[in-house]
Amino acid sequence: MATYLFILLVGLAAGMVSGVIGTGSSIMLLPVLVYNFGPKQAVPIMAVAALMANLARVLAWWRVVDWRAFAAYSITGIPAAAIGARTLLVLPAHLIEVSLGVFFLAMVPFRHWLKKHDFKVRLWQLSVAGAVIGFLTGIVLSTGPLSVPVFTAYGLTKGAFLSTEAASSLFLYVSKVLTFREFGAMPLSVFLQGLLVGASLMAGTFAGKFFVMKMSEANFQRLLDLLLLLSGLSLLWTAIR
Repeated sequence: MATYLFILLVGLAAGMVSGVIGTGSSIMLLPVLVYNFGPKQAVPIMAVAALMANLARVLAWWRVVDWRAFAAYSITGIPAAAIGARTLLVLPAHLIEVSLGVFFLAMVPFRHWLKKHDFKVRLWQLSVAGAVIGFLTGIVLSTGPLSVPVFTAYGLTKGAFLSTEAASSLFLYVSKVLTFREFGAMPLSVFLQGLLVGASLMAGTFAGKFFVMKMSEANFQRLLDLLLLLSGLSLLWTAIR
């Protein structure tokens, strides 16, 4: 019981963070879930929870979704996420933990490299990004640090960015959850655990809406880097302990 209470509290905080900066819920929660349930069970649980968190962001900012950007990103991202999820199911558990940790740590310098070169993204390039990030979402689950600079480089900010990125990610996670279900990696117990964790994320996401207009760009970057660093180190520690 104490374990679930702690996970729900982390989920509430993670939902608030993702509601403010557009990512971070998986980065914060996944190490906790991996430690308590192992990577093979944690990833499907987080997939359901992330689906619910993205749904909450869409509902919170429904009126400002950029549907053209959503369509361009999702049309390639949805099938790519299914392929990535199928790939994940055949990987060894230890390799998943190490890959997740290395991926999170690598995102810190890569995000700053993208920002330094001031990339601008067009509509057709969103489709290319959707395919690449969709496949990675299927494997490593949390690719918000990649999708955030893609959508902001397209020109989306604040509510429009949060809602459009969330709508696109929502359908990628639907594809991933259905793939897990199809191949027997989503039993009812895991699905219910995902719903429980997702409920805490949704509550935090709606609470985070009130802070969106107050957070500076500099604080956003610092918070995201800190989350990536701590989560990456935590996952690597879990893998080698």
